Amino acid sequence: MKKTSKIYVAGHKGLVGSAIVRNLLVKSYSNIITKNRLELDLLNQEAVNNFFETEKPEYVFLAAAKVGGILANSNFKADFIYENIQLQTNIIYSSFKYSTKKLLFLGSSCIYPKLASQPIKENSLLTGPLEPTNDAYAVAKIAGITMCQSFRDQYGCNFISIMPTNLYGPHDNYSLTSSHVLPAMIRKFHEAKISGNIAVTLWGTGIAKREFLHVDDLADAAVHLMKNYNEREIINIGTGEDISIMDLALMVQKVVGHKGEIIWDKSKPDGTPRKLLDVKKLHDNGWKHSINLFAGIKSSYSWFVKNAHNFKER
Repeated sequence: MKKTSKIYVAGHKGLVGSAIVRNLLVKSYSNIITKNRLELDLLNQEAVNNFFETEKPEYVFLAAAKVGGILANSNFKADFIYENIQLQTNIIYSSFKYSTKKLLFLGSSCIYPKLASQPIKENSLLTGPLEPTNDAYAVAKIAGITMCQSFRDQYGCNFISIMPTNLYGPHDNYSLTSSHVLPAMIRKFHEAKISGNIAVTLWGTGIAKREFLHVDDLADAAVHLMKNYNEREIINIGTGEDISIMDLALMVQKVVGHKGEIIWDKSKPDGTPRKLLDVKKLHDNGWKHSINLFAGIKSSYSWFVKNAHNFKER
């Protein structure tokens, strides 16, 4: 991938896509193509086909996706499976049809079985039942992986799939109804603080453990792998370290400066008990994360405060 190569970042307004664009610009890639939803409807096969026919991108980062936390994944399963399968199918097929040199598909760690052995190795895929609260999203992502592998097997396409762990950072979704756990905590603690340090209620027991990767690290890994990874099999992207949701809450509370009580609503689900990725394959490929969790939460909170006026719904 040369500095002047034509690179299409699908989903450039989102958490991951915006980080990939930032990373490419910092590294002096000068021919980046982006289209917002009004300019290109990724759910429209004809529109995507016409875009690829006109632009013929050489490299594609497929970061576009419909994403959300436990609540959104549970309540809108039909939307999650339809939209993700539709948009990724359109992009992968058009990349094949118009001879894209290489495509990088962004999967998710939720593709792995709910009770997979920890840390989760790449070969754990399809070895057990999925977590029921996000199975529709997971199946869509598994379909994307299989599609990339199938076009590689049948046509020799250099399509690779990476599986990031839980992500956070600037341009995250801070909605209280559809966000992931870390941005939801940042917003809840912030609003409780400015309301007089009132109590914050969080879902579950706090015992479940999760791994978190700053999105700028993920973007750096994605660009690295676009240049250095050409294998059929998926590759995990993470830190190799995890933390309990309870300890995460205490860390976010400290960063935000909230002084009130934390209440755990044990009637709500914890989700998967533990989800830690095995990142040996990634490390062997020459990449490791550089942003520690506390520093990452501090920078994310600063970004949230500057942009809090954009998050109005309750």
